[in-house]
Amino acid sequence: MPTIDPQDLIERYIGVWNEPDPEIRRKTVDELWAQDGLHVLRPPQQMRDTAVGLGFTTAVLEARGHDELHTRVTRAHDEFVAPGTYVFRIQEPAQQLRDVITFRWESFHIGEGRATGGGREFLVLAEDGRIRFDYQFVD
Repeated sequence: MPTIDPQDLIERYIGVWNEPDPEIRRKTVDELWAQDGLHVLRPPQQMRDTAVGLGFTTAVLEARGHDELHTRVTRAHDEFVAPGTYVFRIQEPAQQLRDVITFRWESFHIGEGRATGGGREFLVLAEDGRIRFDYQFVD
């Protein structure tokens, strides 16, 4: 595996969710994630409760491969960032243990001037240094 600067990686990772240009966003998704990369989301409690109310025993959401990952990032951008309501920010520096990088992030509400949400990310890197598995735990 190539030498990875974990802080640089998470800055690019957070940056892609805030990126307004769809072409740059797609290119960055392709650069960050492995071709068959997997993003696994543990959604907020309200969404999990709704799923249980519908009879599901679990509420885990997944996006696999560049096309699905691009769609996932774009929908989050369009819902939260594009309207000018939120920006995603790194909340704590990256920590790396072998091929795993973890960090906390926040969704900063521009109008309120404060973080209103966030979560923890665990990124498992592939041999080429791109993200193989992306586990997102939303607070």
